[in-house]
Amino acid sequence: MLTLSEYILKRNGVPLGSKGSLVRNLKNSFGAESNAKFWKYWNPIWGFYLSKFIYLPLKKYLPQSVAALVAFGVSGSLHDLAIGIAGQGWQNFFTIWFLIMGLFLNASKSLGINYSKFRFTARVIINTSSIVFCFILTKIFINMPF
Repeated sequence: MLTLSEYILKRNGVPLGSKGSLVRNLKNSFGAESNAKFWKYWNPIWGFYLSKFIYLPLKKYLPQSVAALVAFGVSGSLHDLAIGIAGQGWQNFFTIWFLIMGLFLNASKSLGINYSKFRFTARVIINTSSIVFCFILTKIFINMPF
């Protein structure tokens, strides 16, 4: 198992805390050639711990897509917990949003969606749009009468 520093170096191509690492991370993430690659690069510190404690252990017993969906759900729940602790109360918004993003990730992987032939600017728009699209779906889902 990689250390946090090794993981970040592998993901960003530069060591943790080095000059330009944030810019490199943002370029790698938003300029990624697929939704799966976006999440590979996005927030490497958070990703390291989610991978180490949630995704990899679950992947031993569950299909990769289910393990990823659970990791997204846990991540969303932890974001909701932070909002709750900050005094905003538990709202489940992030849990639902992150689960939808996990479903989007699984769908894009299973469909083999890749946009490597597009220019960097187009990939930034596509990756940003996927997050916004999942956000809008979450808002719609939350406001649906059940």
